[in-house]
Amino acid sequence: MYFTKSDLPMNSEMINFWNENGYLIIEDFKTNDECDALIERSKELIDEQDFNNQQSVFDTVSQSHNDDNYFLESGDKIRFFFEEKAQLNESNLKKNKQYIVNKIGHALHDLDEKFINFSKNTELHEISKAIGFKDPLLLQSMYIFKQPKIGGEVVCHQDSTFLKTEPESTVGFWFALQDATKKNGCLQVASGGHKGPLRKLFKRENNKMKMEELSNEPFPETDTFVEVKKGTLVLLHGRLPHYSCENTSPHSRHAYTLHVIDGTTRYMDYNWLQRPNLKLSGFKNA
Repeated sequence: MYFTKSDLPMNSEMINFWNENGYLIIEDFKTNDECDALIERSKELIDEQDFNNQQSVFDTVSQSHNDDNYFLESGDKIRFFFEEKAQLNESNLKKNKQYIVNKIGHALHDLDEKFINFSKNTELHEISKAIGFKDPLLLQSMYIFKQPKIGGEVVCHQDSTFLKTEPESTVGFWFALQDATKKNGCLQVASGGHKGPLRKLFKRENNKMKMEELSNEPFPETDTFVEVKKGTLVLLHGRLPHYSCENTSPHSRHAYTLHVIDGTTRYMDYNWLQRPNLKLSGFKNA
């Protein structure tokens, strides 16, 4: 079921759908101009970078980034990660930089004015309060490119595996900056799967990461395709299993994601993402 921005403020039908399914789709939440401004800013950020001394790859299949300090220390910074299938030769690193980046993360919402303006507003605060947050805080942000032809698969996972609080509170706010379709690797979710157990924990031990198994219950099928238009907001419960396939199409699938936690919970010190130099802030603290 798809809702639209005109359905806001959150009504009982929307809240019931969220509680039952673990996700919520709100179309037309951002305008085309707002999406285009973020796309343009991502291009500017890449153009400003010299990638000759930085070649960190983000790949959820091989998990090659897990013990990479450039990745592990990015929680309070703006850093750039390459597609696993990108050819990181001199020509691409200089002339084709726009087409080899997998994502930018993880403090865009704190450190860049364009991303701050996109991320922080009263409407998002009110949505978070409606789904149960007492003190919503923006933990991390990611600009995801899903590049044409080489955009990597994101394996089935639960966000709380990586961003654990006690009690659990993590919710993803996923914004489609371009149309997302089956062809270019749209999100796939296991509707209602958030009612199952948390399967794994991604834990930092002595500055090394390990995946701890909590439950051997297999993930349900991620058979709900979240095909959405540019400007759509998708909410994802921290326990909801979700996935996206490789993008083999000629069209990119840009998206921007915020992960939000409740300030009344305890953020675990074993989580990979730490922010020693930045305090958490909410949607209204622009």
